[in-house]
Amino acid sequence: MESFDYIIVGAGTAGCVLADRLSDGGRNRVLVLEAGGTDRRFWIKTPIGYGRTFADASVNWKYQTLPNPGLNGRSIYWPRGRVLGGSSSINALVYCRGMPADFDDWREMGNIGWGWDDVRPYFEKSERRVDATGHVRGEGPLDVKDVTPFLHPMRRNWLDAAAELGLPQTEDFNGPHPEGFGCYQVTIRNGMRRSAADAFLRPALRRGNVRIETHAWVSRIRFDQRRAVGVDYVRDNTPRFAGASREVIICGGAVNSPQLLQLSGIGPAATLRAAGITPLLDNPAVGGHLQDHLAVVYSFKATQRTLNDELHSTTGKLLAGLRYLIARRGPLALSVNQFGGFARADPQRSRPDVQLYFNPVTYGAGDAARTRIDVDAFSGFYLCFQPTRPTSVGRIDIASADFRRAPNIAPNYLSTDKDVADVMHGGRLLQAIARTRAIKSLIREPLAPDLDSMGSADLVADFRARASTVYHPVGTCRMGGTLGESVVDASLRVHGVERLRVVDASVFPTVTSANTNAPTVMVAQKAADLIVKA
Repeated sequence: MESFDYIIVGAGTAGCVLADRLSDGGRNRVLVLEAGGTDRRFWIKTPIGYGRTFADASVNWKYQTLPNPGLNGRSIYWPRGRVLGGSSSINALVYCRGMPADFDDWREMGNIGWGWDDVRPYFEKSERRVDATGHVRGEGPLDVKDVTPFLHPMRRNWLDAAAELGLPQTEDFNGPHPEGFGCYQVTIRNGMRRSAADAFLRPALRRGNVRIETHAWVSRIRFDQRRAVGVDYVRDNTPRFAGASREVIICGGAVNSPQLLQLSGIGPAATLRAAGITPLLDNPAVGGHLQDHLAVVYSFKATQRTLNDELHSTTGKLLAGLRYLIARRGPLALSVNQFGGFARADPQRSRPDVQLYFNPVTYGAGDAARTRIDVDAFSGFYLCFQPTRPTSVGRIDIASADFRRAPNIAPNYLSTDKDVADVMHGGRLLQAIARTRAIKSLIREPLAPDLDSMGSADLVADFRARASTVYHPVGTCRMGGTLGESVVDASLRVHGVERLRVVDASVFPTVTSANTNAPTVMVAQKAADLIVKA
């Protein structure tokens, strides 16, 4: 048995940040345990390699949800990173903090210290902002890059569409005025993905007081009474134990963190007993309050060349590959997500209620059920929307006491009237965008289903039939003040036990209005201060 000051379970986004912060100055011995393997793979480092890792079991957990009643009984594919860097190594690289009001909501729910003014410095601590001219602002390790000069010329059409509709534009989704149409900023440096493993874990490993063990699958947290003292894990088919003199910190994400707590005896007592696990602490909130973003894609054949023309043919792929290898330029050096925005589809809303995507590419002819991404053979683009603040909540619970078995994921999508209304409003806004002169000029013909021909009921029916996750699950170990209603307190300590915290997107009290990787980095930065000062 070896003992460390801190054990971090999971080398995903949050785990990488904590490894960096807790090892700073050489003052602590830190063990990081990761069930996946190395991220040193070409398609992980290549920004557009997202299409190759989307269903690669060597780096991806490839979860499937239970059938969703609100989605016509469909099971939804949930990719999650199973690799150093976690989902930051396989995502589409978009960096969005979210709306400032998202975090004020957290504070108003009783989570003191988590309002916008409290958390903004922790975003800034991580960021190295690189604008379109190459000017750098901020000294953080995570590059947040404006790649506008390299984006498709359709950018002009997107901004013109906003002007036609009288909707705002923004130059910075992470700036003081994030609402509006614009271009996404991405976590890229020198034409390569800048994951949490690159930005945070590797600097930590150079200090000598951090050990990383890959292919190390934690089976449970070990307790002395109700004090966490270490973890049991399996590596190379050998059971092992590591002790923690200060804290065990779970960073498994919205799926694996509640799973590990339940496997360790913390969760709904009836669920644990049914799996043959003796409850240590009955807390029905563990695994509950699951929230996620759903989106639907509408694809079109285009009147001008798009990324399809560069990336579909063998010749095009070879040329793009050579350009990337020689100069780190071209479509391989960019995210698949280029343009988008935040808007009020329901004009009565006080803040944006939809996030939009407009990308010069199509794949699978708009097939939301795809588990492989291949671009289409024709010039094409797509429009997409996702309601930003769903109120439907679901659960994640263990399926058995076997830590190798995937948990049951029941998102309970579209189970509230408000969420259904959001879909209708979002669909109508997308129709209005597609009907602008700026966008109509790009449409050679729509691919089925035809967005323009749909009424309100059709929009909702189509969403139920085709919508899929955009990979933002949160809330399954949510932050709050009361055992039974929440899992961790405002310092991210697990209620009812000692020396155990959860730090990742599972602690979000509510889902933020945008992509969740940036606020996960923020949560880990703030958690590090809370841990060090404890």
